[in-house]
Amino acid sequence: MIRIENISKSNSHRILFIEASAALNRGEKIGLVGPNGAGKTTLFRMITGQDLPDEGQVSVDKGVTIGYFNQDVGEMSGRSAVAEVMDGAGPVSVVAAELRELEAAMVDPDRMDEMDQIIERYGEVQARYEELDGYGLEGRAREVLDGLSFTQEMMDGDVGKLSGGWKMRVALARILLMRPDVMLLDEPSNHLDIESLIWLEQFLRGYDGALLMTSHDREFMNRIVTKIIEIDAGSLNTYSGDYGFYEQQRALNEKQQQAQFERQQAMLAKEIKFIERFKARASHASQVQSRVKKLDKIERVEPPKRRQTVAFEFQPAPRSGEDVVSLKGVAKKYGSGTIYDGLDFMIKRRERWCIMGINGAGKSTLLKLVAGATEPDDGSVSIGASVKMGYFAQHAMDLLDGDLTVFEWLEQEFPRAGQGSLRALAGCFGFSGDDIEKKCRVLSGGEKARLVMAAMLFDPPNLLVLDEPTNHLDLDTKEMLIKALSDYEGTMLFVSHDRHFLAELSNRVLELTPDGIHRYDGGYTEYVERTGYEAPGLQA
Repeated sequence: MIRIENISKSNSHRILFIEASAALNRGEKIGLVGPNGAGKTTLFRMITGQDLPDEGQVSVDKGVTIGYFNQDVGEMSGRSAVAEVMDGAGPVSVVAAELRELEAAMVDPDRMDEMDQIIERYGEVQARYEELDGYGLEGRAREVLDGLSFTQEMMDGDVGKLSGGWKMRVALARILLMRPDVMLLDEPSNHLDIESLIWLEQFLRGYDGALLMTSHDREFMNRIVTKIIEIDAGSLNTYSGDYGFYEQQRALNEKQQQAQFERQQAMLAKEIKFIERFKARASHASQVQSRVKKLDKIERVEPPKRRQTVAFEFQPAPRSGEDVVSLKGVAKKYGSGTIYDGLDFMIKRRERWCIMGINGAGKSTLLKLVAGATEPDDGSVSIGASVKMGYFAQHAMDLLDGDLTVFEWLEQEFPRAGQGSLRALAGCFGFSGDDIEKKCRVLSGGEKARLVMAAMLFDPPNLLVLDEPTNHLDLDTKEMLIKALSDYEGTMLFVSHDRHFLAELSNRVLELTPDGIHRYDGGYTEYVERTGYEAPGLQA
């Protein structure tokens, strides 16, 4: 359906693709992977014709419809979420628009003399609308929005009043309702809670078109894709299998290439040693000459390319007392809604609590109460002896001073730290070379998250309170964070929609439901085994 043939592409002095080729065939579900800046979005844009390769070609079979979802959702306002979604449903939405115009014309007194033609045309358009199942369109639009966790109020309210994250869901719903022949989804898992993620997984598994997508959620990708296309140093490498298989295969390929490189280096060293030893002897001249020719003809094996990955290094945190946080009789309301009423909750040293609950259950509120970012209406929140807290929340990224560079901001945060240690810290969190001189205002969401985390962990706390710490982080950075937090010896309280992160790091689960608050010993994996569902909103 889509063929990428020997494309080359440069982007402001940076080479993205060199004679790269790949294909997307009917019904295939492919994950597109590669480090940030490798050219994933550029590849999507070339497939949709918004961008062109410098050389080579991207060809799409005639008549193939493509739906492209990206993070730039554009302006939305003035109509309901349902209307916005229906408007993007392909040919049927064009027919629906004409139907609305004709209905308005039929009641327009100024157009009475055209009424016969209007009614005739209305009959034709209505027949086409029925043929395209237009009357079932609104029901399907509501079904998709419901799957993405919209309430009826949100569906019918002005889309312009929704936050950026919810507008993104509206943009995604438009593509899903359209059901094109090919879906290009650039980070569809961003901004989704676990319930919506799992619904989307099931939707995409049942979708019979072709799919090419990027995602920073490995669990999500593993459950959908059966092939991986990797962008690596300008090439497009194809692997049959899910993301887990691709990781294993890539590691095996690198190991084999390293062994091949080392064997060749040893052979070359031996030959060069012989040449150096006997080059001055006339008796060995022909042997030396023969070996020099042989070396000239040998195709050199390159060592495997080492990927730049962020290495998080925790300094040991000071030990806290055994009782880390105690909430007693806590009540909290927002407007007329009661979030907590008489909550008792104790966190002990080295416990790692993940908080589960649907949107609005009070997950972030609990973290804010513990962090002191909000006060309880009643009851008490007390922090134990020798507890030093680090609190990571999404709004923390908005507090970065946009006029300062990364290094200047770190200097401002830690005026007593030496330049060397701050540069080392920045390097650990992926700010090397010129990146350290970037202004904070131009940083991507992932870079901002890394910078805030770097500051939080420079002088390590023994209690980490983390609200969606993996939002905006790419797969490699996320993996490094999980590895570092696995070795962390302090206490953790966190909210995340990343099931891999939850499974690897939690050893306790607090579930917030309308029926009450439930505590589970054991981590997220045990919670799923015991309850039979992956998130509270999925209870039968």
